[in-house]
Amino acid sequence: MDISVVIVSWNAKRFLLECLQSLYSEHEMEVIVVDNASIDGSPQAVKELFPQAILILNGANAGFAGANNAGIRHSAGRYLCLINSDVTVFRDTLDKMVKYMDEHPSIGILGPMVLNPDLTLQRSCRRFPALSSSFLLALGLGSVFKGLGFFPHDGVRAVEAISGCFMMVRRKAVNEVGPMDERFFLYAEDKDWCRRFRDAGWTNVYYPLARALHYGGSSSKNAPVRFYIEMHRANLQYWRKHRGAISLAAFRAVMMLHQFVRVLRGALLYIIMPSQREEAAHKVTRSLACLKWLVFGGSA
Repeated sequence: MDISVVIVSWNAKRFLLECLQSLYSEHEMEVIVVDNASIDGSPQAVKELFPQAILILNGANAGFAGANNAGIRHSAGRYLCLINSDVTVFRDTLDKMVKYMDEHPSIGILGPMVLNPDLTLQRSCRRFPALSSSFLLALGLGSVFKGLGFFPHDGVRAVEAISGCFMMVRRKAVNEVGPMDERFFLYAEDKDWCRRFRDAGWTNVYYPLARALHYGGSSSKNAPVRFYIEMHRANLQYWRKHRGAISLAAFRAVMMLHQFVRVLRGALLYIIMPSQREEAAHKVTRSLACLKWLVFGGSA
């Protein structure tokens, strides 16, 4: 079998069914859905509408890395396609990716062009985290230094990290590098995996000739503040794993600066832009919660 698709789902029924439909309408493959204890009827809908899919039911939320690893253990394909439940795969995408990986045996991970729902580009190939870029982003200078922390998306190229929303992975490479690190419950597990692949001598490649659409936030919208803190927890965990103690302390300080700046900016928007008050209040609340976590409970 060429392809085993692994889809992790948590309360994203509508998106999950769209994702499965996009896969089965164009391809014959092994599809494994790993459900992290959803309560929105997702497992029942998969059983009814896509009985050919392999369904793994976790009794509790095992996290993104843990659930993907469960799917990988049950898979048989030469290539593993890890696809978020809120992704729609375009025609011929998987065939193009398999062909390209067959032609380039040094590739460990291949990522397609990822589009937003309005078909604008979603940046999905990035550099590994660095203090300099993190500091500039904390100061709100991302719009000045456009593309900060990302590679150009205008052609096929070797990159450092591929977005975990959609990645095709060579099984031979996984057998060498190992599965995802389950200490990352949610977020940053993709950066960590890509770094381990690169350190083992494999190449990570962005391949824009294949395309997919990513809605984004289908699960995180169920608990936005909690997911926001989890993202920063994972970033601290990544930094602790791959950098020294001094660098970790500096990155933590940059994170606190980032949240402080976001609180000030959100408060200013709330005052001068009445039409944006709801969004501004949400961002202030989220950043204040993150600051509180960093000060009082932000263990890496």
